[in-house]
This record gives sequence, structure tokens and C-alpha cells, in this order.
Amino acid sequence: MSTVDMAAAIWRRSSYSGPEGNECVEVADLRTHIAVRDSKNTTGPVLTFPADAFASFVVEVKAGHRHD
Repeated sequence: MSTVDMAAAIWRRSSYSGPEGNECVEVADLRTHIAVRDSKNTTGPVLTFPADAFASFVVEVKAGHRHD
């Protein structure tokens, strides 16, 4: 398992997030990986995904595909 450098992370959240900005997840583009965290707990755990896998996930979500 490789380590991802979080020092350069610039976090952003969806424009659909509530006015307080703490009702969503935040993402950071780290070039080779995408980091995801809970906006209510910004010092908590961070999940990282390979950028290509995350891009595929976003395409599927936008297309309305779900795997229940």
C-alpha cells in the first residue's frame, strides 16, 4: 500500500452542501489520487482512491447507475 501526501490537499465541497457547509463530503484532487473526507469532521479519517477509479465512479453516479 502506498502513502499519499496530503500536505498539498485543497479541499472543496459540493455547491449542494447546506449553508453551513458541514452537511456533505469534501474532496481534494491530489493528481494521482482523490481524497474524500466528512465535512463535519475535517480532522478525521480520509479515504483515498486512484484518480481514474474515482472518475469512473463519478461517471456512473451521474448516469444514475446504482448497485444496491
